[in-house]
Amino acid sequence: MSYPFLKGHGTENDFVVLPDRDGSVHGDLSPERVRALCDRRAGIGGDGVLRAVRREGGWFMDYRNADGSVSEMCGNGIRVFARYLHEREGEPFPMDIATRDGVKRLDRTGEEYTADMGAPEVLGETKVSVGDRTWAALHVSMGNPHAVAFVDDLAHAGHLDDPPEHDPAVYPDGVNVEFVVRRGEHHVAMRVHERGSGETRSCGTGACAVAVATALADDAPRGTTYRVDVPGGTLHVTWTDDDRVLMTGPALLVAEGQTDL
Repeated sequence: MSYPFLKGHGTENDFVVLPDRDGSVHGDLSPERVRALCDRRAGIGGDGVLRAVRREGGWFMDYRNADGSVSEMCGNGIRVFARYLHEREGEPFPMDIATRDGVKRLDRTGEEYTADMGAPEVLGETKVSVGDRTWAALHVSMGNPHAVAFVDDLAHAGHLDDPPEHDPAVYPDGVNVEFVVRRGEHHVAMRVHERGSGETRSCGTGACAVAVATALADDAPRGTTYRVDVPGGTLHVTWTDDDRVLMTGPALLVAEGQTDL
């Protein structure tokens, strides 16, 4: 069976987009198909798959990590998804997109897309380790789990292909781990290991978790916008007075075609 796909990225966190308006093309998307599509040598290549399914009242973003596992939310992916819906399905902005973490509202200003990621949950202190180094980390949920660790040098995190060690009692389903350094006032840089994908060039929900953790560490007033540099670009994140996390960044569609993977 041949079926259409698109390829897109947000700050170089890249995805295969699968149009599946009525759910008839892919049905219950198998881990094997996701892995084949995301394979960077034998497939299209990506950090995950975004399946676009039309449901009563709107669209659902069915997101899978590159290893085929299901994830609750993807911040860079939902901006790519919104651009796809606007340019290929004619959906106007602002638009609401259903996810496994509830409905998210997306808007656009010029070439930048803003996602209302909802309220964060700050769940306490934990630890992460790489090799013989261990850091304190803050457990933050953005619908998916994060451990945010401030470090002196991003290189200390190593290659990050393998998951950093973490407490399985705190994170029974794995965790996204962000290593963070300060660059200036309201300005940080990060690297990330995403569960199910390894080290990626960016993580949108991770940038949100980092902004929340940094704002708490700074005792910054709500409404402060943080610049978060990732290897693939820059995101801007604001934790608002009404406890919403707004993430702004680019989204690009770079290719489309047919595949039988």
